[in-house]
Amino acid sequence: MKEIELSDPYITPYRGIYAICDSKNEYAEVIEHSNCYGGAAWSKFHYSHSPLILNTRSIGNMIRYKVKTGTSTLELKPSTAAAGIESVIVEGDEVHITYAGLGGGGVGATKCRAFAEGVLRCNYTESGGGRAAKGTIVVPKRERVLIGIDDTDTKEEGATWTLTHNMANALDCNESIYLSHSLVQLFPVSARTQNCVSTVLEFGCVDENAKQELLESVKAALLKYSVSDETGMVVLSDFDAKKINEYSTKCRSGELTKEYALQYAKDNGVDIWLDGNGVIGALAALAWFAQPDDSVKLKAQIE
Repeated sequence: MKEIELSDPYITPYRGIYAICDSKNEYAEVIEHSNCYGGAAWSKFHYSHSPLILNTRSIGNMIRYKVKTGTSTLELKPSTAAAGIESVIVEGDEVHITYAGLGGGGVGATKCRAFAEGVLRCNYTESGGGRAAKGTIVVPKRERVLIGIDDTDTKEEGATWTLTHNMANALDCNESIYLSHSLVQLFPVSARTQNCVSTVLEFGCVDENAKQELLESVKAALLKYSVSDETGMVVLSDFDAKKINEYSTKCRSGELTKEYALQYAKDNGVDIWLDGNGVIGALAALAWFAQPDDSVKLKAQIE
């Protein structure tokens, strides 16, 4: 028998909790990085009944809640709606998120989230047993930064998806959180290396300085490690990428020119950081951020 010692047997802190906001602070995406997917899946089910929640989805061990900012009244009910998000309030460069829950859901609503990485401040009531509990955490307000990349490899060596993930993982920090990585299947054009797949990276940045440092670092890494002379890197800073949907659909159903890609990027506020032929696929990838299960299917529809 192996005897274990637990510092607190009734707290399982989240790895991190992040809040991405739109430009008007009307909508936010609360992204919870869990250490226990079973508990997070329970929360996903129960939180979906909260009035502020517009939709929920999970990617790996991250649960993502798109919410309407503001305050709501929760009607907590054991077993069916035992926990929820009561309010999401944006104040300056901070986001205040209030959770409530019954029993074990109250433990999750308080200490488990209060002790997550990246939380600036917190307050919470006692939880556990049969109690109803409430907790508020304050996290930095973040901007979504999408980086599309393609053509880092050749027919002889390299793989864009591995390079991009390794770069993103190395650059992951509290100021620029690495949120997702999607491989995007493109129309199999004649110039492809093999599978004709581009990549989109998603980060959450706390301010403009963090974003600029991140992007300069990604560009420098691509120049250092890419084995292709045609690498493309494009950047979109926005809450969503709907403006890229039309282009992405075209790129996944036929062959496009570099000139068309550059003009589309210019017309839709996408910055070109590396202008090799890879910008064609890199631009198409932006529309598929945080949709890795669907982006690999050529016939899938963009959410």
